[in-house]
Amino acid sequence: MLVFDNVHYHYPFTETPAVQEIDFSAAAGRAILCTGGSGCGKSTLIRLANGLAPHFFRGTLAGKIMVAGTDNAHRLIHDISHDVGTLFQDPEQQFFALNVADELAFAHEWRNTPQQRIQALVDEAAKRFGITELLDSSVHQLSEGQKQKVALAGIMSLSPSVLILDEPSANLDPEATEELALMLVELKKAGVTLMIVDHRLYWLQGLIDEVLVMENGVIAQKTSFDALHDEGMRQRYGLRNTVVNDRRQEISCVRSRQGSITINNLTFAYRGKAPLFENFSVTLPKGEVVGIVGDNGVGKTTFARLMTGLLKMQSGSISIDGLPVPPGQLMKRSAIVLQNTDHQLHMHTVRRELEAACRLLNPQQQALAVEQTLADYRIEHLAERHPQSLSGGEKQRLVIACAAIRKPELLILDEPTSGLDGANMAMIADNVRNIAAQGTCVLVISHDLELLERVCTCQLDLGRKNASVAQ
Repeated sequence: MLVFDNVHYHYPFTETPAVQEIDFSAAAGRAILCTGGSGCGKSTLIRLANGLAPHFFRGTLAGKIMVAGTDNAHRLIHDISHDVGTLFQDPEQQFFALNVADELAFAHEWRNTPQQRIQALVDEAAKRFGITELLDSSVHQLSEGQKQKVALAGIMSLSPSVLILDEPSANLDPEATEELALMLVELKKAGVTLMIVDHRLYWLQGLIDEVLVMENGVIAQKTSFDALHDEGMRQRYGLRNTVVNDRRQEISCVRSRQGSITINNLTFAYRGKAPLFENFSVTLPKGEVVGIVGDNGVGKTTFARLMTGLLKMQSGSISIDGLPVPPGQLMKRSAIVLQNTDHQLHMHTVRRELEAACRLLNPQQQALAVEQTLADYRIEHLAERHPQSLSGGEKQRLVIACAAIRKPELLILDEPTSGLDGANMAMIADNVRNIAAQGTCVLVISHDLELLERVCTCQLDLGRKNASVAQ
C-alpha cells in the first residue's frame, strides 16, 4: 500500500515548494495514474514515493509517505527499495552491469541470494518479459525499448509490493505497449500496487483505478479514467488523447521526388550479430516528414546514427541532391536528437545551448534566431536556467530547439515526444511541419501513434525494410 498524507516538499535552495497538499492512497492491487503538464510535479512524487526525496535529493519534507505501513522518513533508501521498485524514464541510468544476465542477477547478489536461486530468478524473469534471447547481450547494444524490458524484468524479479513506472510507454512500440498493459494487469491481480506516471493515456484504459491530474505542484483533479475522455478537461490541463488511431498502415511509403537524400546499398552489423542492414537502398524526400517505424530492436536508432555519420557503414553511400557526401561531412549537413537528452546538453544556460547550436551565424542573426527559437519552443522563461535543472519534457523541447536552429538539410528526431504532454506534443508537431515546409528532410523515429497521425506525410517501415519502400 502507498499513502501520501498532506505532503509538502521543497528542493534545496528553493523558495517555492515542488509539491504541496498531496493526499492520496493506493491499496494493494490498485493502479493510480499521475499525469499533467511538463514540470507539474510528477517526477517529484516518484522521488518521494521511492525515498530519493528527501534521502538523496535532501530538501524539506512535511507530511507522511507510508509504504507497506511504514513511514519512509524512518527508513533508509536501501530498506525502502525492498518494498518499492522504480522503472525510470531512462532505464540505462539504473543499470549496473554490462550484459543482460548480469544485470538481472546484480541486485540478488547484493542481497546474498544463493547462486542457484539467482540463476532460477534470472531465467524466470527473462522468460516472463520475453527477453531470454537477450541474456548474453551487452546492455549498450539494446534498443531503448529492450532496455526498458530488461529494467522491468530486474525490478519485478525482486518482488516489490509497490511498482512505480515513469513514462513506461515512451520507448515501446504499440504492440509492446499492449504487452506491458497485460503484464500490469497480472501484477495487479497478484496484489502489486501500481503508480504510473505517463503522458500517453490511450493504453491505460481498463487498467487505472484512480487518476491524479497535477498542476503547479498540486493535485488539481482526483478523478476516474473515464473523466479523461472529456476533451475540455484534457485541453485545460494539456493532456494527451485517450483514444488514438493507429494509422501506420494508412500512411504512404516514401517515394522519390525532386530534392532528396539517397542511401545506396547500406550494409551494417554490430560485431558478432546478424546484419541489421544488408544492401539496403532508399530515397528520402526533402520537404516531407518521414515516419521511421518498426518494432523495438529492428535498427531505427542505428539507422539514424548511420545517416549522420555517428556510426560507420561497412559498405554503402549517402547522396544529397545527387551528390555523394563523405561520412565525415554528414553531421555538418544534418542534426540529430537522440533519446537521452542529458548527453546532448553541455552549457550553463538554455540560452547558451541555443547560441552554441547556431554559432556559425553572425551576432545579429544569432540573437534573432535564439529569441525566435525560445518563443517557438515555449522556453523563454527558462532562458537563464541550467539545462540539467529542467524537467524531462523541458529538456526534450530544448534539444529539439537546438537541432532546429541549425536549419539542417536532414533533421532526425528519435522519439521526440517521449516526455511531452499533449500541448507540447502539438507544438512540436507544428514546428516539425514548418521545418519540413522550408525544404528539410525530417525523419521522425517514433512509436507515438498520436504524433505519427498528426505530423507524418509518409513512412519507412524498417521492420520490413525493402518491402516497405516504394521508389
